[in-house]
Amino acid sequence: PGASLRPGQGSGQSERGVRGSEHDDLKEMLDTNKDSLKLEAMKRIVAMIARGKNASDLFPAVVKNVACKNIEVKKLVYVYLVRYAEEQQDLALLSISTFQRGLKDPNQLIRASALRVLSSIRVPIIVPIMMLAIKEAASDMSPYVRKTAAHAIPKLYSLDSDQKDQLIEVIEKLLADKTTLVAGSVVMAFEEVCPERIDLIHKNYRKLCNLLIDVEEWGQVVIISMLTRYARTQFLSPTQNVSPGSEEAATTALPARKPYVMDPDHRLLLRNTKPLLQSRSAAVVMAVAQLYFHLAPKAEVGVIAKALVRLLRSHSEVQYVVLQNVATMSIKRRGMFEPYLKSFYIRSTDPTQIKILKLEVLTNLASETNIPTVLREFQTYIRSMDKDFVAATIQAIGRCATNIGRVRDTCLNGLVQLLSNRDELVVAESVVVIKKLLQMQPAQHGEIIKHLAKLTDSIQVPMARASILWLIGEYCEHVPKIAPDVLRKMAKSFTAEEDIVKLQVINLAAKLYLTNSKQTKLLTQYVLSLAKYDQNYDIRDRARFTRQLIVPSEQGGALSRHAKKLFLAPKPAPVLESSFKDRDHFQLGSLSHLLNAKATGYQELPDWPEEAPDPSVRNVEVSGGERLNYSPSTDPESESASDSKSSSESGSGESSSESDSEDQEEEKGRSSERVSPGKEGGMLSLSHSLKTHSHDGCFGWLHGSLWWACLLMGAVWRSSLGPGAQASEPTWGLLWLTPSLPSYFPGFSCSSVRQGEELLHRVAGEGLAVDYTFSRQPFSGDPHMVSVHIHFSNSSDTPIKGLHVGTPKLPAGISIQEFPEIESLAPGESTTAVMGINFCDSTQAANFQLCTQTRQFYVSIQPPVGELMAPVFMSENEFKKEQGKLTGMSEITEKLTLPDGCRSDHIVVQKVTTVANLGRVPCGASDEYRFAGRTLTSGSLVLLTLDARPTGAAQLTVNSEKMVIGTMLVKDVVQALTQ
Repeated sequence: PGASLRPGQGSGQSERGVRGSEHDDLKEMLDTNKDSLKLEAMKRIVAMIARGKNASDLFPAVVKNVACKNIEVKKLVYVYLVRYAEEQQDLALLSISTFQRGLKDPNQLIRASALRVLSSIRVPIIVPIMMLAIKEAASDMSPYVRKTAAHAIPKLYSLDSDQKDQLIEVIEKLLADKTTLVAGSVVMAFEEVCPERIDLIHKNYRKLCNLLIDVEEWGQVVIISMLTRYARTQFLSPTQNVSPGSEEAATTALPARKPYVMDPDHRLLLRNTKPLLQSRSAAVVMAVAQLYFHLAPKAEVGVIAKALVRLLRSHSEVQYVVLQNVATMSIKRRGMFEPYLKSFYIRSTDPTQIKILKLEVLTNLASETNIPTVLREFQTYIRSMDKDFVAATIQAIGRCATNIGRVRDTCLNGLVQLLSNRDELVVAESVVVIKKLLQMQPAQHGEIIKHLAKLTDSIQVPMARASILWLIGEYCEHVPKIAPDVLRKMAKSFTAEEDIVKLQVINLAAKLYLTNSKQTKLLTQYVLSLAKYDQNYDIRDRARFTRQLIVPSEQGGALSRHAKKLFLAPKPAPVLESSFKDRDHFQLGSLSHLLNAKATGYQELPDWPEEAPDPSVRNVEVSGGERLNYSPSTDPESESASDSKSSSESGSGESSSESDSEDQEEEKGRSSERVSPGKEGGMLSLSHSLKTHSHDGCFGWLHGSLWWACLLMGAVWRSSLGPGAQASEPTWGLLWLTPSLPSYFPGFSCSSVRQGEELLHRVAGEGLAVDYTFSRQPFSGDPHMVSVHIHFSNSSDTPIKGLHVGTPKLPAGISIQEFPEIESLAPGESTTAVMGINFCDSTQAANFQLCTQTRQFYVSIQPPVGELMAPVFMSENEFKKEQGKLTGMSEITEKLTLPDGCRSDHIVVQKVTTVANLGRVPCGASDEYRFAGRTLTSGSLVLLTLDARPTGAAQLTVNSEKMVIGTMLVKDVVQALTQ
């Protein structure tokens, strides 16, 4: 034996020696000064790890090279350290200073790798270092490093949950990141650390919706799942009311409930996720499908069916998950999958689990119209060699017979025919299903019960035998001659039967004793005597209980009088239901839904709120530096590139105007020369003279004179309208003044145009991108309409033809003046059209269709309250007189604290006129600002007063007959002034 072991031992030692020598060779290569050898060694080591081999003994040799100057070597070293830092924590701690230096490396990959290694060291002592590193990385210039910081947050939280508050601050900072690379990672960190802090999402909700299309697939799944839960807490259920066609019925039935109007942010989420149904990733498609199922109106959920059916061509694993969700959806939303019925037909090559799930879906989709097709398909499945699948098919036939009454007899006859099948399992399953069907109409099927009674000699499957015995006992009055004979046969084989059969034999004996005691009294006593000494205590207990109940005695006489009520009570027919019926309380697509049990970390899907939370929490005021080509004094009539440039220059001049008075005057002087091309004439020379005289000390005289000149021009324009015209028409004739005039004329305000909004994303529009801007120009077709400039861009490779507005579905009072049809838009070409919308002095959205020759796109324009009015110019006395008429409930007052950067005249005027299309009114007090306008539809006055006191809180007052408009305007202006 010893000699036989030596060769084995020698071979083992030599094998270890070879492995050791191989690692020694790698160690020598890592210890050299040549980067090429180190790089070759690291490549071989990483290849070993990729093949699943253990390379942990090389950790000391590798970690020494973390300070190597060669970038390629350093990258591979960090790859190795990320893999083994958690296992070799002591050695990793020795190099922690090197990792910290790596966080300052100029190469973004090295910085990210150093942070990844640092967060992989699971030692509580370095938590402060990790926290500091994550905070620094969150402010890194590279989005890749910020993404790595987001990945490190859950690792640190799992190591030390006491750091939660600091980590939430980092998450809040990263949520504001505008890069698509960071979005998915930070939302994942949010879900891991603080999913309950839904307030962190408010300001970033719209940004996440718009970024979603460009985020990587992994991030899309995480964001969609989070936004699903967010939407369930912030929006009203789209299915809470009846369809718009029966509004009157809804009003009479539920007088207290308002008609449902979808929140624009809710619509934004649905619109931006819909294109992802075309994603190549099954996980993304499934995520969008569950979002639509849980959030979309019933009429719109159907779009997910085609995408889910497409996934059924994927691998069996994907099919399994998709079919689990389709089975749940098809119970409540059967109609959307009915057109794809044939897609769920079963192939012979499908695995058993896939077959059973497809069978479940087919059963859910069965209706009176398609049941003949479904039953023919089931007949084919019964001949399958897969016994589990055959049993499931027979159960499916039973469910179809239960749900659709007119095919019940057909199904029952088909199942009876299966009783002659050679396969015992098929016969047994058929008996069980027949038993359930017979309970629904037992009186009509006495012959079937007799046929089943004859099968007791041949069927050996315990469940089937037990079902037959239960049927005979329950409906013994229908087979009075056969039932005692069946009991006689069962008494003979009682000791050899399975426990479930013995229990039913006892039940059969008891029922026959109560209904036919003459023939069965002795048989019953014999069966009860056998059961009394059975090995199973359940059977012994049942026998003793039954004897005391049916056989009168001195002690149990009172109870035995009720024996017939207990044994022969009518039983309700069983309800054959899908096993997926109650699974929809789990979020679709989740592991909990797949397992039908709550998994660790699962977050419940919230219920819809009864009342809609405040939608203004999602409003984000874009700062002046981020307004792209728009500035507070942009000329509304000019959209040329030169104007955009002038606007941006003017904006930069405004930021510098906060330094001191001399610089401010100089900046004003420079900006007064910025006039759009083509706007030459008297005002250009006037502006030039203003600059000249301001340096000669005559600015005060000019200030007053020019103001009155402007008032005179406004009066002349108003008088030219004629006696029948309203003074509320906006004085657009003055808007060719230079952009810098608001700086010189406190009594004149040139309203700023808001930043453009996206109407249709280029992905959703299949290459057609559409933006819109409220131009604040009078609409030529109707002065009561808001003028909206629609900008079309064709980013596809083919021309887009026949652009026009389809038939709009508008709320009462709102009307649209369509733009002329655009015949063709060539690839790469852009064009602008003007349309008018009468919003009827409300902020309800105007929903309509943008149509081309081939497609229709549903779009929506919702106006800010400030765009529903036009400026009015009046004197101070006129303002005070009108304000005195609008008091009480027509006056809304709000106190606010103005920041230091919002104390100059120019900034205040800029911010107010950007929010609302109002004209400035002259005021004698230096710290008081007044603005006036009229609503476009009704012509109601809107007067705004801001008392910006040098000390204490400022006070904002809005006077208007339209209290709703006044309240909303106060909110918007306060938000603009305080940011």
